[in-house]
Amino acid sequence: MRIPRRPAPLRAGILLAVTVLALAACQGQPKAASEPSFAPGTTMADLSGAGKITIAVKYDQPGFGAASEAGPPEGFDVEIGKLIAGGLGLGPQDITWARATSSNREELLEQGRADLVIATYTMNEARQDRVGFAGPYYIAGQQIMVRSADADITGPDDLHNDPSLKVCSTTGSTPAAAIERYLIRPGQLVTKDGYADCAQALSEGEVQAVTTDNAILLGLISASDGEFKIVGDPFTEEPYGIGIVKGDREFCTFIAETLSQTARNGSYDRAWASTAGLIPEARTPSLPQLDPCA
Repeated sequence: MRIPRRPAPLRAGILLAVTVLALAACQGQPKAASEPSFAPGTTMADLSGAGKITIAVKYDQPGFGAASEAGPPEGFDVEIGKLIAGGLGLGPQDITWARATSSNREELLEQGRADLVIATYTMNEARQDRVGFAGPYYIAGQQIMVRSADADITGPDDLHNDPSLKVCSTTGSTPAAAIERYLIRPGQLVTKDGYADCAQALSEGEVQAVTTDNAILLGLISASDGEFKIVGDPFTEEPYGIGIVKGDREFCTFIAETLSQTARNGSYDRAWASTAGLIPEARTPSLPQLDPCA
């Protein structure tokens, strides 16, 4: 039986495909044009080469970092983490999420249990003695949350004027330290492991106020079904940074460049709109001016 000849164009296409496969077998598969390349020995090269990264976020802050029943945590900090990982050529499936609290963030980096900490992490001098920061990527301000029916507390000065009032914040947090200058009685400040615990203490009457950054309070209010409200104006400025191992200037520079790129291509805005931007009264931010990497 005579086998019919294939049309010439098809034969040429098959030959070309065979040639390409043979070259690939001899030379190895080339990298995709979009795959990033980093200098050997840098944190970026190590993470990209390993194909994985561990990012620590909060699990109790709706809008920024909150546990999800269906899968990984959700929130603006989580999306920022995905964008940084994307700059390394890593996808969401390559990220291991670790739980950060206000009191364990430095230890996560110092002990190598996280590569990044993106956890409503205010950049300040005390923390910079132990860890490095890239950013800020967001500026918050500290305010006070009370029960919606409460008309007695309108700001931090009321806590000073009435020493019977108690306020809750989290252990090891910047807001806990900032509110203390308004308090005059030991025991006025009640600290908890997380802000969800503070919200519960407010609901049950253990405390009369909760204080932290307004971005976090908005998330708690949104989840409270009208039980809570924010009072007064912001009385601090809280620049949120991305925590890294102290002294890793090259990694800091990479993160800063990646953040700038997200602002230019619109992915920063989309990250906000799909998370914290869904909270009523949340104002859409712009990427702040980034601090130089030390």
